[in-house]
Amino acid sequence: MVSEEHPRYASLVLRNKLVDGYERGIASAHGLIAHGRGEAFDYLLGEQTSESARNATKVACAHLLTANHPVLSVNGNTATLVPGEIAELHAITGIPVEINLFHPSAQRIERIADHLHAYGVVNVLTGFDFIKLAHIASDRANVDKNGTFKADVVFVPLEDGDRAQALAKLGKTVLTVDLNPLSRTAVASTVTIVDEVTRAFKNLVSFAQHFKSESHEYELDLLKARFDNIENLKASYALMQKRLRSLAR
Repeated sequence: MVSEEHPRYASLVLRNKLVDGYERGIASAHGLIAHGRGEAFDYLLGEQTSESARNATKVACAHLLTANHPVLSVNGNTATLVPGEIAELHAITGIPVEINLFHPSAQRIERIADHLHAYGVVNVLTGFDFIKLAHIASDRANVDKNGTFKADVVFVPLEDGDRAQALAKLGKTVLTVDLNPLSRTAVASTVTIVDEVTRAFKNLVSFAQHFKSESHEYELDLLKARFDNIENLKASYALMQKRLRSLAR
């Protein structure tokens, strides 16, 4: 049991959730390592959502709400950390949720699908009926025929760089959550939310609820038109540099 008085309480809670997800066969050992790498960047953000990240989240929401065929592609870490928020976003937008893993097995995919169903996600695509994308060396090249393959907007939080680049080459709008503003994924994506995934999803659900409540078509189009992902990444990187300088004093 982690004390709420612990200065790293929120971070330790997430670590415990991932360990539990790993023990249940949802997350992978490799995913635990990837999470730790991301944590290091979150320290540099002060473990809070920046204004640029909030804006990027709002723009990502605009893309999801105006897409013809959006899809949310999740891995084991995402399914472990934000299943409730995935279900909320699914309920608000109707977006299908596709399971896509770097280390896949039929058993693990079924466990993740059952996990998401338990939280209320109705439309879960398992990728068993798949098409192989070009330019990807891993098993993540296998995408669902009714999901990523036909999608115009693909939301891929905690994504691999080669797949983000391949999706962009295919002309798809790529939305991601990545705490490293210098990663291949962050640079290749159309919209990169430089934030911790649980904070990003809570904000995304909030924005989706707001924009779906009444007509915001013009505002959503403006958000997309005015957004520059490279400038967004520069702002996140500058914030990290500023924090490092302040800590060095």
